[in-house]
Amino acid sequence: MQPTRSTGAFTRFAKWTSAASGKPGTFMLAAATVIAWAITGPVFGFDDTWQLVINTGTTIVTFLMVFLIQSTQNRDTKALQVKLDELIRVAKGAHVVLLDLEELEEHELDRICRQYEALARQAREALRHEGKDTGAPDVDIEQ
Repeated sequence: MQPTRSTGAFTRFAKWTSAASGKPGTFMLAAATVIAWAITGPVFGFDDTWQLVINTGTTIVTFLMVFLIQSTQNRDTKALQVKLDELIRVAKGAHVVLLDLEELEEHELDRICRQYEALARQAREALRHEGKDTGAPDVDIEQ
């Protein structure tokens, strides 16, 4: 699927927003907004409208940020998966069946995880007795 112009614009906006929201200046702006709102409380008599302003503003920002952060996280995760897949692909003796592992059904993924957990237990046991846990032991990944 080819990205559309609006998809590219959204991606750029999401990346920019994600980067900007994590900066100290953005936090300071948010904190200053809350302080200014609190200072104006006595001016407005701490009435319901005064409270509604901050509640509505923070709700809207939070609602929109959830989608922007999720978009950025999905993109980062996808890029990381491709990088990991490439490392598996080029590693001599690697199980290429592990490529695209995140697409497996839960029970299939659990089965493979149990095999690697058993391998880790064996390595810890070997380390306790022989003082070495390096190498590439065989793993039987059943289909």
